Amino acid sequence: MILIMNWFSKFAIPGLIVIILILGAFRNIPVFDAFIEGAKEGLTTTVKILPVIIGILLGINILKESGALDMIVLLLSPIADLFGFPKEILPMALLRPVSGSASLGLLNQQLKEYGPDSYIGKTISVMMGSTETIFYTIAVYFGAVGVKETKYTLWIALIAGLAGLISAIIICRIMP
Repeated sequence: MILIMNWFSKFAIPGLIVIILILGAFRNIPVFDAFIEGAKEGLTTTVKILPVIIGILLGINILKESGALDMIVLLLSPIADLFGFPKEILPMALLRPVSGSASLGLLNQQLKEYGPDSYIGKTISVMMGSTETIFYTIAVYFGAVGVKETKYTLWIALIAGLAGLISAIIICRIMP
């Protein structure tokens, strides 16, 4: 089975490219021209969303480097204690909806500090897998298509993120 999976992983991407080329030739589609057109559209989309991405990354760095994130965690710690929410995962709960790369860096740091098999390590790992970078995703995808009204999407996404966060805490408490 491992041999088959290794073979499949080595040939999956080249095989997909060959299939696309064969299907394009079979259907008389100019594959290279379609690729160039798609690359142009991708570049246009990138230019349109670049200011949003820069703004988000700048805001995250300002929060982390200024100590504002630590201050927010300190302010929210009593509320977290009230609900039995481990305050060690508050930074992840705050960063995850904003940035995937920042939360991935935080995950790496916290796994080194608490260990991957600890309650904190398991909880933040489940949080990474069960929550989304809400603000980044809304900004990028809605910005790419020019949608400006995100009120209902944002609230529903925040509720879903909170559900993922609470689920991660409950599941990691139940599971040994």
